[in-house]
Amino acid sequence: QVQLVESGGGLVQAGGSLRLSCAASGRSFSSYGLGWFRQAPGKEREFVAGIWLSGITTYYADFVKGRFTISRDNAKNTVLLQMNSLKPEDTAVYYCAAQYLGATMTASTYDYWGQGTQVTVSS
Repeated sequence: QVQLVESGGGLVQAGGSLRLSCAASGRSFSSYGLGWFRQAPGKEREFVAGIWLSGITTYYADFVKGRFTISRDNAKNTVLLQMNSLKPEDTAVYYCAAQYLGATMTASTYDYWGQGTQVTVSS
């Protein structure tokens, strides 16, 4: 069992930055790939960024490449999402998710989810 708790969301102006954090509790954190997803009102949940078990391999949705950076600290059981050059279209609830021995771009393959943190970008 893995429990995930996100933090760091808030209101920011366009062009600004936020850093989201996801703290995990439970066993074998390093056995889980991690992903960040987001869901805007009236839209489906979409993949944002993923990171594999060791933290060496990362990948991103095209719409955040060059602006967002995902990282993890297996010693602290945390995963971070640094978000720079934010745009109003980045406004959404951001979710952290964990997948056992994997980290795909498909939400349905993830085993555990956090409760989400709201990110609002004003124009």
